[in-house]
Amino acid sequence: MNEATDDATDHAEIGRKLFAGEAGFIWATASLGGLPPMEGLEIAFAGRSNVGKSSLVNALTGRKALARTSNTPGRTQELNFFRIGPEDGAPRQLTLVDMPGYGYAAVGKEKVAAWTDLIHAYLRGRANLARVYVLIDARHGIKPIDAGVLDLLDKAAVSYQIVLTKADALSRAELDKRLAATAAALAKRAAAFPVVLPTSSRTGEGMTELREAVARLMDERGAL
Repeated sequence: MNEATDDATDHAEIGRKLFAGEAGFIWATASLGGLPPMEGLEIAFAGRSNVGKSSLVNALTGRKALARTSNTPGRTQELNFFRIGPEDGAPRQLTLVDMPGYGYAAVGKEKVAAWTDLIHAYLRGRANLARVYVLIDARHGIKPIDAGVLDLLDKAAVSYQIVLTKADALSRAELDKRLAATAAALAKRAAAFPVVLPTSSRTGEGMTELREAVARLMDERGAL
């Protein structure tokens, strides 16, 4: 790690510049065989259908429509890849992956099974995947279907971090209680990063901290 990235303030600024730079769609696939070549570092966003993944990707990058959003659960049916470039033009390469939402059965069992297989295969086999950010609705906490995904990540030894979405829907006391309960649930999970990040795509809460977390991860992986 170089001296320029030793403290949280610098990571926050690096994260700001990273996500203020170019951001564009580069690839989509609904099959494992259609994945793009592994280049640079990848981070992925996973979560239940309608948890707010696409809205968070847009808020994180400061774009209104980088990722498609919809009020209809199950709209994202592919792995969508976005290339993120820093504001200062430095040659850092980061790919952000918006994954299909899991757990929405109304589209049909066959379709759900296909999406689930794709998600599982991707998580197990992507060597340049640095971390999965698992989005959990702050109003509901970790549900059994979320726990199943965390089990998979633990088994595959894929690093992951919990991001609570829609945090603005809770009072401060309710949010503190949810954060404590979530942290306690992660305490015995080997692949879980211990810091839980509360966010709101509507208000922008937590976006600075999430960008900083990504920058710190890139630094740890030698990608800065």
